[in-house]
Amino acid sequence: MNERLENRILMESSYILKTGKTIREVADKFKVSKSTVHKDFQERLKKYNYQLYIKVNEILKYHINIRHLRGGEATKKKYKKLLP
Repeated sequence: MNERLENRILMESSYILKTGKTIREVADKFKVSKSTVHKDFQERLKKYNYQLYIKVNEILKYHINIRHLRGGEATKKKYKKLLP
């Protein structure tokens, strides 16, 4: 793995561990696509640093478990804006 890629993966990982942000938010912060962030976390990080992968994966699993709640909140906000 090249050094630039390793640095990005480590920065993304430390950011998600500190903040608990979602993949979309991490992608926005680092100006890469969410597919790239997902691949960084699921494939590259696993090969590069397995212990860090386990910690990041716990956060990702948490976001998967609560996504139905976030979706409901987004819909609620959307329709609240539309109604007078």
